[in-house]
Amino acid sequence: MRVLLISVGTRGDIEPFLTIAEMLRQKGHNTICCFPEQFREMVTKSDIEFLGLNSKFLELLDSRAGKIAMGGKASILEKTKAYYHLYKKSSIINKTLIKQQHKFIQEINPDKVIYNIKSIYPLAWSVENMQKTILVSPIPYLIHYTKNHGHIGFNRNYGLFFNRITYTLANFAFIRNVKSVMNEIPRYRDVGHRQLKKILSSTPMLFTVAPAIIPRPDYWKENVQVVGYPEKPQKQSKLPYDLETFFAKHKKVLFITFGSMVNEAPEEKTRLIVNLLEDYHIPAIINTASNGLIETESYNPELIKFVHGIPYNAVFPKVHAVVHHGGAGTTHLGLKHGCSSLIIPHIIDQFLWQNIIYNLGVGPKGIAIKKMNRQNLEPRLLDLFQNNVYKERAKQVSEEMMEERNSDSLYKFIVN
Repeated sequence: MRVLLISVGTRGDIEPFLTIAEMLRQKGHNTICCFPEQFREMVTKSDIEFLGLNSKFLELLDSRAGKIAMGGKASILEKTKAYYHLYKKSSIINKTLIKQQHKFIQEINPDKVIYNIKSIYPLAWSVENMQKTILVSPIPYLIHYTKNHGHIGFNRNYGLFFNRITYTLANFAFIRNVKSVMNEIPRYRDVGHRQLKKILSSTPMLFTVAPAIIPRPDYWKENVQVVGYPEKPQKQSKLPYDLETFFAKHKKVLFITFGSMVNEAPEEKTRLIVNLLEDYHIPAIINTASNGLIETESYNPELIKFVHGIPYNAVFPKVHAVVHHGGAGTTHLGLKHGCSSLIIPHIIDQFLWQNIIYNLGVGPKGIAIKKMNRQNLEPRLLDLFQNNVYKERAKQVSEEMMEERNSDSLYKFIVN
């Protein structure tokens, strides 16, 4: 079977698709990844064929306007200008991406197309190829109405009636967007809103979320499933000697990371965290990764270790709890290893994972990175470190996740 995987977005949007591609290839299928050009090296390292999409989308997100729209500090006027700039630019970029996806699909003639919602074009292709497409989302609360939560775009529970309205509004806007880009492909210009709405609700869809975290509602149709987060197989990494020694000295250690997220005051945010750790003698490992956190000039090396890009699968089994940005992958991996968590959300769906962690009882309610200060971080950090109820609950969730056969469910859904 020839499978084309299309994903548009940042690293968090790409990694689950690459993991699925690797799984399918190991099963003997011909897999091709179609991602933004910036991810070429990451895909080719896995010996998987790569088709590059226009790089302008990620460049736009990395621009000043993009950073403001994604949560950067700015005035209301600056934010208004940023959103308008993104709207104008993204419309042009989307047209290019649509034409590229159309061209690739026509050339490859795949047996299956697996795509995320930001890709847009495969939904139009579904008009003629419904049985060949699968929509995959690592983010819950999209497309299909969930009684206890509104659409991800509204990001809260409004009650049964108004939750339904949020999905109706969001899906209407999404279909309008799809319809507008379909006008770029002559053969799809006559497809109407009602037909697209039916296709959207009937398209096979996978939420790559652990059922232990968000169970599948029994009122969903069979074409929608929750199959667990597709974790990339990794060799068991060995920790450096100095970290092994650090763990030997301390019974309870925090791990602090903002992953690939950045903020406008990394030195100030890191110093705030370091001061609290030192004041309360809390041992911690701080991962600097993409410089959302940075190594400070002065700190107690007996209490605090700075690392850069340490493999999570090596360190999570050894730590008591994790303070992180709330990416879907980090959230799942932390819970898989029984770590209680405090989320410091930076953008969009990270605020959702913050609420999920809190509602699961595996950590205190987090704080947005822009609002984080000593007054609101101090009680939460101490609660995370001292409250063993969080840790016990995290272990329960971990045990439930370990019993899930995610890869089997995922594979069967794709090939059937």
